[in-house]
Amino acid sequence: MRTRPKKKAEQTAGADDLGALLTECGGFGFPVAALLDERRAAKFLYWSFWRLTDIAKLLKQPEGTIASWKSRDKWDEASPLEQMEGVTHARYIALTMKAQKTGLDFKEIDALLRAAERLARLRRYSVEGGNETDLNPKVANRNAGPKKKPQKNRITPDQVEILKATMLKRMFGYQLTWWSKADLRSRMILKSRQIGATYYFALEALIKALETGHNQIFLSASKAQAHVFRGYIRAFVLEVIGVELSGDPILIDRGEDEDGTPLEQPNLIFLGTNARTAQGYHGDFYFDEFFWVFGFETLKKVASGMAMQKKYRKTYFSTPSSVMHEAYAFWTGLEWNKKRAKDKRRDFDVTWAATKDGQMGADRIWRHMVTIEDAEAQGCDLFDIEDLRDEYSGPEFDNLLMCGFVDDTLSVFPMTSLTPCMVDGEDAWDDVDMARITLGAGRAYSGEVWLSYDPNGNGENADAAGLVVVAPPARPGGKFRVLERQQFKGSDFTEQAEVIRAYTQRYRVSKIDIDGTGIGAAVAQLVRTFFPNLTEHRYDPILKTQMVYKALDVIGKHRLEYHVEFRDLTGALMSIRRTTTASGRQVTYEASRTKDSGHADLAWALFQALFNEPLAAGIGGAARSSVEISR
Repeated sequence: MRTRPKKKAEQTAGADDLGALLTECGGFGFPVAALLDERRAAKFLYWSFWRLTDIAKLLKQPEGTIASWKSRDKWDEASPLEQMEGVTHARYIALTMKAQKTGLDFKEIDALLRAAERLARLRRYSVEGGNETDLNPKVANRNAGPKKKPQKNRITPDQVEILKATMLKRMFGYQLTWWSKADLRSRMILKSRQIGATYYFALEALIKALETGHNQIFLSASKAQAHVFRGYIRAFVLEVIGVELSGDPILIDRGEDEDGTPLEQPNLIFLGTNARTAQGYHGDFYFDEFFWVFGFETLKKVASGMAMQKKYRKTYFSTPSSVMHEAYAFWTGLEWNKKRAKDKRRDFDVTWAATKDGQMGADRIWRHMVTIEDAEAQGCDLFDIEDLRDEYSGPEFDNLLMCGFVDDTLSVFPMTSLTPCMVDGEDAWDDVDMARITLGAGRAYSGEVWLSYDPNGNGENADAAGLVVVAPPARPGGKFRVLERQQFKGSDFTEQAEVIRAYTQRYRVSKIDIDGTGIGAAVAQLVRTFFPNLTEHRYDPILKTQMVYKALDVIGKHRLEYHVEFRDLTGALMSIRRTTTASGRQVTYEASRTKDSGHADLAWALFQALFNEPLAAGIGGAARSSVEISR
C-alpha cells in the first residue's frame, strides 16, 4: 500500500539527487538508457514517494506513460528488499562507469559493495528460508565458543593508572593546581574562556570516580553543555585504553577487589538546570558556568544537597557575567557574611592579586582566578593574546578573558531582568530541533520566523553586525523565541546578504528587518532582490526610544526566551544605557562602550524584530515565576 507522499521540499531534494545521478550516467559517452533508462528512473522516484505528475514533469513524459509503466512493471508489488536491491545496483553501475573517479566515489563504491553483500544475506534469510547466521556470519563463531558475560564499561585498576598518568601529562600549570586541590570539600574557580576548564574537570571527575567509587554529577546551564563533559570523557577513555563507555548516565564497572568483592560502581550523571530531576542524586558535583544560570540560589541549594555528606566534593567554575547576578554575592563572600552577626563577619579579598595562586576563604571555599594571561604564563600556548586584543574591544576582552565582571547597575536591561529569559532550548522548545540543521535533515522549526539584521550599531562603526532569527508568538501575548543569532566581523555587505539568503532557505521567513544605516543600506538593496517585502529602518532618538520601550515591555512580562548559551546576546542587552543626544535636548539609548568597542548589534537586531508587534499586543502575557531545571 502506498504511504503518504513526501512534502514538496523533500521532493526537491530527491530531484537534485536524481539529476546528479542522470548527469553522471550520461557523461561517459553512453546514452542514459544504457545505464539507467527513464523507465527505471521513474520507478525509483515512485519508490521515493514521488507523485506520477511530478515524475512525468521531470522526465518530460506524458503522465499516462508513467502510469502505464507503473501498472505493467507492478511497482506497487515490489517488496522493500527488491526496491533496495534495485537502487543499489543502479548506483553501483553509475559510479563504476565514471571515467574520472574521485576519492569519495571509491568510498561509495566500497560502501555499495558492502550493502550488496548485506542485501544478499537478507534475501537468503527472508526469501530463501535461511537462518540468523545468514544475517551475521559471526553468530556461528560466537555460538561455537564459550559464553562470556559482557563487561560493559569495565575499567581495571591498571587502566585507571594509565588514564591518570596520561591526563596529568596533558595538563597545563593551572590545571595541575586544580588537581592538587581536587580533594578539598569546596572549590570556586573564576576563569577565562577557552582555557580547557570543562575538559580538565571532565577528566578529573572520571579519575575520582574510578579511585573512590563516588558518583560524579555534572550540572550545567543547559543539557547540551552538560553532555560536553560526557563527550570528553568517552573520547579520552576510548583513545587511551580502547574502552567505549556507553549509557546516560554512564555506570562504570570497577571490577572486584583483591578478595573478589565487587567494588562500588559509580555513575557519571549529566544534568541540565532542572532541580526536580536532580533531587535524588548524591555524589561529587561540578557546577559549570554557574554565573550564567537563572535561579542560582535555588540551584545551589539543590546542588549542595547532592554533596551534603562530608565525603563528597563541590566544585563551581565559570566565566564571569554581571555584578547583578545572584552568584556574585557567593563569589565575594557577601552571602556568607549576611548570615552572620556583625562581629562574626570576615573580609573576603577576591581580587586577582589575592586569588591568582588560590586562596582559602573564611567560608571554607578555596577560590582561584585564572585569566588568559595567567594561562599563557603557565604553559597554555593555544592563543595569540595580541591578536585577541585586536579582535575584541577593551570591555569584551576584560570580561571574556581577564575575569572582569560587567557592571550593569546602570543598564536598561540588567542581568536580573535577563536571566528569566534564558532557557535550555532542548527542553523548553519541543517544536524546535536544531540538530536537523546540523545533520542536513530539513528545517529545525516549521513555524514562521522573523529575521532582523543590524549592520553596525546604528551606523557608527561598520566592522560589526548582528543577525537574529526570532520565532514570533503563536498567540497574542505569547513568547518571542530567539532561535539563532550570528555576528559578522570583517565581512563585506555581499557576504552578509548571502547569509541572510541562506536563512530564508532554512526557515519559513515572513518578515525581514534591516537597519538601513551605513552598510545596512547596501545589504538591504541586495536582500530586496530575493525578499522584496523587507522593512528598512532609519534610526533617530524617537525610534530608538520606542524600540527600547517595546523590549522593556516584552522582557518585563517574561515574554522573551533565548538559549542560555547565547551569552553574546546577554552581553549586548546589558550594554544598553540611557543617555541624551549631543544637544542634550532628547533622551536616547546607546551601547555603553566606546566607538572602538562595538554597539550591541545583536541587541538592536532583537529590538527591531520585537518592534514588529504593537506595544499593546503584549497585554495579558503571563509572567514566569518558577525555577525549573531540566535533565
